[in-house]
Amino acid sequence: MTKIVVVGGGVIGLLSAWMLARDGVAVELIERGQTGHEASWAGGGIVSPLYPWRYDPAVTALSEWSQAFYPALAERLLVEVGVDPEVHVTGLYWLDLEDEAKALAWAQAQGLPLEAVSLERVRAAVPVLGHGFARAIHMPGVANVRNPRLGRALRAALEALPNVQVHEHQVVTGFVEHAGRIGGVRTAAGAIEGDAVVVAAGAWSGDLLAPLGVTLPVEPVKGQMILYRCAADFLGSMVLAKGRYAIPRRDGHVLVGSTLEQAGYDKTPTDEALASLRATAAELIPALASAPVIRQWAGLRPGSPEGIPFIGEVPGRKGLWLNCGHYRNGLVLAPASCRLLADLLQGRRLEIAPSPYAPKGRLVR
Repeated sequence: MTKIVVVGGGVIGLLSAWMLARDGVAVELIERGQTGHEASWAGGGIVSPLYPWRYDPAVTALSEWSQAFYPALAERLLVEVGVDPEVHVTGLYWLDLEDEAKALAWAQAQGLPLEAVSLERVRAAVPVLGHGFARAIHMPGVANVRNPRLGRALRAALEALPNVQVHEHQVVTGFVEHAGRIGGVRTAAGAIEGDAVVVAAGAWSGDLLAPLGVTLPVEPVKGQMILYRCAADFLGSMVLAKGRYAIPRRDGHVLVGSTLEQAGYDKTPTDEALASLRATAAELIPALASAPVIRQWAGLRPGSPEGIPFIGEVPGRKGLWLNCGHYRNGLVLAPASCRLLADLLQGRRLEIAPSPYAPKGRLVR
């Protein structure tokens, strides 16, 4: 294929476009708002599923590939465009897990360095941790990426490539079909055509496909977060308890999140979520109880069955491809998902087994 139209300018769409363009494919990317400003901006950026042992192996396969890829990706983007996505390796402590034995057994089977540790050891690494915890497990190599900067770096990388065009603030209103094949999209500014169309529009992907009679089980799931500014050495590791986490950035910012809400496309931050997140912050790190929240926001995750993304061509719709439905793990799974998509589109040898993510048999009819 010589030209691909990518719909969606989050990290999945940006990275799909970047990988394809680096392979010599012409790409036009279309974003309804501003690139990198929906779920990709709003998430915490932990480069791991929150509880990887609870996920289908299809999710952990993408996660492990991506975790290995991220350091080189960040270094390449920094060198090429001067924007550092800040892949920050801090490790992660899980506290008071109900399924700790399952987690440890899973890690042993996977050959991963996850171990039970004493609370004394945790407090030596994280002196500000609260005192209401009894048990902990730790994985040392877990990183977080500063997702807004990753979005900016990928956008800059696309701008530097001569075979890429990025269209912001353009809403896709329909698809171009030629002889039963999808060959582009329609926007208010006119049609944009190519050899194939990739839908990577996150929580909005299902709405785009509905006029074609394709029912994609992807729906928005609201998540709210809050941000504190602390000293750069305030929090030495990511910590997670009861489904909530605290994430340190290199400059001392600490993110606390996140909620899980069924609220349609409403992204309005709420007082209820603020109170809940502040309570979580104080439980995890008591010193935050007296710290001001410098920002609160919400984003919309693309919820999907079991959190397994859709990657591949839509059956019965030649030329229409998907890379969407990553739920809570879009940042984690992006490199592997986009590599698989690019390899499938170009008919190359696959590094990742494609069948768990194929739309065939997984779309609602």
